[in-house]
Amino acid sequence: MSERKDLSWFSPRESDDPLCRVVLVEPLIPENTGNISRTCVATGSELHLVEPMGFELTASRVQRAGLDYWKDLAWQKHVSFSEWRKRAGDPSRIFLIETGATQTIYDAEFKRGDWIVFGKETSGLDPSILKDHDARAYSIPMPGTTRSLNLSNAVAVVVFEVLRQTRQTSESLR
Repeated sequence: MSERKDLSWFSPRESDDPLCRVVLVEPLIPENTGNISRTCVATGSELHLVEPMGFELTASRVQRAGLDYWKDLAWQKHVSFSEWRKRAGDPSRIFLIETGATQTIYDAEFKRGDWIVFGKETSGLDPSILKDHDARAYSIPMPGTTRSLNLSNAVAVVVFEVLRQTRQTSESLR
């Protein structure tokens, strides 16, 4: 009889006091999600994955990808955007990040525990989501000619802006 591996480290769990809650709506590229999960662990943020995803998220795939920090990741998975939205609560603490939004992340006033929402790599957030939450849409200012950043880079830029605005230090994140 083969010995069963302990996979309890792979179970979804919440953080008691996350810097912010990064929400990926229908992510497609597992490598991006892996990079984003590392950013979340590094900043004490929580990761929320909204299905359907373009990849299967299993313990064996996480292990194979060498994501040894996953045991430290606070994360949740949601079956749909509407199911996640019920969980999120206060709409004033939800920030949609989307190319083309007229406000930038520098106009936002982030607070600890805010929800930062990103769409899928190929098309961003669904127009119906943006229409319902238009006043809460923000872009990352880019004076160059590139139309958008890679998703994992965009998440890092915004999460570190939340970190800057809330003046968290390395000591307070531990």
